[in-house]
Amino acid sequence: MLQNISKILLTEEQIQTRVKELAAEPSKEYAGKDPVFVGVLKGVVVFYADFVKNFTEPCQMDFMWISSYAGTTSGEMIVRKDVSVDLKGRHVVILEDIFDTGSSLQYTYHHLLSKEPASLKICTLLDKPERRKAGITLQADYVGFTVPNEFVVGYGLDYNEHYRNLPY
Repeated sequence: MLQNISKILLTEEQIQTRVKELAAEPSKEYAGKDPVFVGVLKGVVVFYADFVKNFTEPCQMDFMWISSYAGTTSGEMIVRKDVSVDLKGRHVVILEDIFDTGSSLQYTYHHLLSKEPASLKICTLLDKPERRKAGITLQADYVGFTVPNEFVVGYGLDYNEHYRNLPY
């Protein structure tokens, strides 16, 4: 598997250090507020697990899965698995593996906003602003790393459903 990796952009140590730092700020911000962390499947799983292990306050965990309509290039999104927690009046943080073009994150954000949370923020491990589509106005509230416009795999991100298990 490693022979197919041209370079390591972020080491396992860099990621683990930054994830701990990334969880510290919302740990203070949401003290006593019992936030809900919503992970967007599948790529977020590795980051999500490490993030919530480092979050020091009580919280709830949930997931959703969205995708484009099968067989089309319209870019229209569908919810394949929605959250199961009632978000009305709750503090919600979307956890995402990578903020790339912004299309799926914008859809997710507005979908969750329609559930009337008290607050809604975005935490992404990787931000790739060079790839953002025109008209995407969302900004991440918490960013692990800003990365160049390169194809990234590992630590949950995949190529053809492979490489997600790399620690870097």
